[in-house]
Amino acid sequence: MNSRPETLYAIGKVEKAFGIKGEVVVKPMTGSPARFRRLKRVYVGRREDDVRTLTVQHATVDGRGVRLRFVEAQDRTSAEALAGCLLFVNESQRVKPRKGTHFVHDIVGLQVLDENNEQVGVVKEVLRMPAQDVYVIAWEGREWMIPAVREFITSVDVAGGTMRVRTIEGLVNP
Repeated sequence: MNSRPETLYAIGKVEKAFGIKGEVVVKPMTGSPARFRRLKRVYVGRREDDVRTLTVQHATVDGRGVRLRFVEAQDRTSAEALAGCLLFVNESQRVKPRKGTHFVHDIVGLQVLDENNEQVGVVKEVLRMPAQDVYVIAWEGREWMIPAVREFITSVDVAGGTMRVRTIEGLVNP
């Protein structure tokens, strides 16, 4: 496998081959599927620590989804071998989130503090729900959930490693 930069960010997953000329269907893991049009190179692998670099020959982004064709995969057999692989980019290729939003990997691991500045947990996971994201908070062997909305999340300080929340009775496990 090729050498890679220190930190990679997953932006999509190859679902399957498409057609006979090496295209693949990609499930985006980003809020900006249009970003795939600008990709020139991408790191591809089943894990972040075992990737190779592929050159994007063509990208199609439309209402049906994202399809990519790589210089290194010119037939269906080559494309099928990529099914299940993640697509990664390095820091310089990363798209910045919109103001007031954050990447999931920046949220997971944050210490959660209540309005009294008491720690009430650590963000363990972010669930993508139809209405809004929900943060799973782990604390003292228990888990609780909080909707990722302004009424409950008062501030997020990624650099400081904290998230401040407004709790209501019954929201945090006793």
